[in-house]
Amino acid sequence: MWLRIYALLIKEFLNLLKDKKSRFVLIVPPIVQLFVFGYAATYDLNQVPIAVYNEDQGQASRELIARFTGAPAFKEVLRIERHAQIADALDSKQVLLVLHLGQHFSRDLLTGRQPAVAQLLLDGRDSNTAQIALGYAQSVISNFNFDWARQRHKTLPPAKLVVRAWFNPNLESRWFIVPGIVGLLTLVVTMIVTALSVAREREQGTFDQLLVTPLTPAEILLGKAVPGLLIGVAEASFSILMAVFWFRIPLLGSLAALYLGIVLYVFSVIGVGLMISSLSVTQQQGLLGGFLVIVPAVILSGYATPIANMPEWVQHLTLFNPLRYFLVIIRGVFLEGLGTGDLLDQYWPLAVIGLCCLICAGWLFRKRLY
Repeated sequence: MWLRIYALLIKEFLNLLKDKKSRFVLIVPPIVQLFVFGYAATYDLNQVPIAVYNEDQGQASRELIARFTGAPAFKEVLRIERHAQIADALDSKQVLLVLHLGQHFSRDLLTGRQPAVAQLLLDGRDSNTAQIALGYAQSVISNFNFDWARQRHKTLPPAKLVVRAWFNPNLESRWFIVPGIVGLLTLVVTMIVTALSVAREREQGTFDQLLVTPLTPAEILLGKAVPGLLIGVAEASFSILMAVFWFRIPLLGSLAALYLGIVLYVFSVIGVGLMISSLSVTQQQGLLGGFLVIVPAVILSGYATPIANMPEWVQHLTLFNPLRYFLVIIRGVFLEGLGTGDLLDQYWPLAVIGLCCLICAGWLFRKRLY
């Protein structure tokens, strides 16, 4: 019995190693994904852009600001001169946080009658990143308090950090994660449906019957794309209803802006899925190809880790990822109240990706025909 099992094992390994496609699947994707995930999947923050609004201009305030700007986690990119600039800096995503020191910060520290207040204004749209940045800021304040108290032989903390988060006041991770899940679920369902569409016809033997119909290759592809579009929009709609009415995520923006983004996003995913399906002979190949695209797409989308933290060459790869643009759209509509005009720079890349992928899918489809 063991000899027969051993012979079968040898046969399976030989089949895997002799088959060109199997060798490719075994060797190339793990190596590529190891490098991509190793560089892209990081929760560390470096050079977080901050703005400083210093109304005090005293020695103590300058020392605290130096602590922030000298820390590896922070980088001062803007010096604010008036209060109205705070909203502009956070709304435009120019900075992740604003350090505001009031007029009496140094006086309160020197007199010691009351804790000096340092206000930290956070961009709460990405609650995970905001929480990590807040932890770094609290560490800077703690070290400042320790050194200040030790030098002056005081026991009470001389400075107190007051935090205020914009767009997500309580820094609830659900507000950040659930809108992202809408994009993730829509990606998985639409990708699998379209990646299996042409491969299913080939595997079931009905592909030749489809070819003898009066339909042109472009019409066949269109017929395969429309069900995926309807299913993808329906999946996104269901997820949005759950986000709003079950998870109580505030939907502040325009539904028209959101659904325009959904349609373009599903359109681009369909293009990628049909490319995979045109190359696949069996449904198993289509399913495997779909997941080989889905996993890197999620990692490189900014869903879990900020794209700004990734190496520059990885950031360039994310430009070809439809999920990257859709996450900006759905989180912008949900949390920021953005409209169609605010999201034009996210719409057109989705349209270009979808159009290019559909053209490539049509070319691959015709190539496999003849």
